[in-house]
Amino acid sequence: MRGALTVAIVVAPSAVALPANAQWLNHPTPNIPRTSDGKPNLAAPAPRAADGHIDLSGPWAGRPGVIGVPDEALTATSKALVREREENYFKDRPAFNCQPSGPEPMLGWRRIIQTPSLIAIAYENLTYHLIFTDGRKLEANPERTWMGYSVGRWEGDTLVVDSFGFNDRTWLDGRGLPHTDALRTTERYLRRNFGQLQVELTVTDPGAFANPWTMTYTLEFQPDTEMI
Repeated sequence: MRGALTVAIVVAPSAVALPANAQWLNHPTPNIPRTSDGKPNLAAPAPRAADGHIDLSGPWAGRPGVIGVPDEALTATSKALVREREENYFKDRPAFNCQPSGPEPMLGWRRIIQTPSLIAIAYENLTYHLIFTDGRKLEANPERTWMGYSVGRWEGDTLVVDSFGFNDRTWLDGRGLPHTDALRTTERYLRRNFGQLQVELTVTDPGAFANPWTMTYTLEFQPDTEMI
């Protein structure tokens, strides 16, 4: 294969569209800016929490997309594993085996719950991600878990999240992009306005990638509905 190895993210339709039969559709999201006709004003300024930081709270979802990982970023072993998983129709995908998806659902639905010392992200696949913002340092050798260990800090209006301590039993996306337990990620969350949350993700894993790589994606606020 020449050029970039294209790795598609598999996202269920319900992850990016309002569920037609959701029981929450008749319950407007309270305390959000609205236009004169009552519609959510997603272009309004980003809200702030009581401590002055940008408030990332709420339900968010991404749009389907494709990750283009440069060939030179993957080791030969990783390239072979991606092809093997595709040829096996992804039968070993963790979600297909009733196991936690780990960092895989980048673009799926999630609800962010923000407090001054802890940010929790609850995903629609019943996994959760805890980000400690109480000033602690990232542990040098944390216990390996499905979602890793994360600490966050604010750089102006950008939340920077460093994560380490993932086990090697999950994929990075639905097409089988692998990683090892040496995986480290850095995410930079910037809420540009009320309706858009930009995330810049940098992945470092010398066991799976020849060099670090970065991608940027956008999450959109989902008003007047809720995760199923």
